[in-house]
Amino acid sequence: MIKHQRGFTLVEMMVTLTLLACLSAAALPLVEKYGQRQKEEELRVALRQIREALDRYHQASVDGNIEKLIDASGYPKDLPLLVEGVADKKSPNKSKIYFLRRIPRDPMCDCASTSDAETWRIRSSTAAPNDFSGGKDVYDIASSSTAIGLNGVPYAQW
Repeated sequence: MIKHQRGFTLVEMMVTLTLLACLSAAALPLVEKYGQRQKEEELRVALRQIREALDRYHQASVDGNIEKLIDASGYPKDLPLLVEGVADKKSPNKSKIYFLRRIPRDPMCDCASTSDAETWRIRSSTAAPNDFSGGKDVYDIASSSTAIGLNGVPYAQW
């Protein structure tokens, strides 16, 4: 009695492995784009959170809830002030007003050794629209990344 051995031949195995390699190579760019899209969404959310906190701080200054010097713009002097909070002038027990729970990190920044606040480029209220070199207050922020987004716009211009 002859027993037939069942299994795959070497050629069948090589064809199967070649097909799997081709499919993997085709899927890799899609996976990379998905990761980049996730980081871009994190950037959008972080920018929105900080900019809204800056606007709330300015509004509190305009409303007289925050101590403001005569020549001050009404914007915070630095980003950590949004987390540390400021004394509420209208509160009888001098409680603090907080604008952020924490400063979001710039997800596009490849700078592990810097603090979250230092990952952002800062624009002062007296600076030109594209001048993010800092100043006496924080009017706006931008990503410190020089990379270009999937939409073709550099992250620093978002």
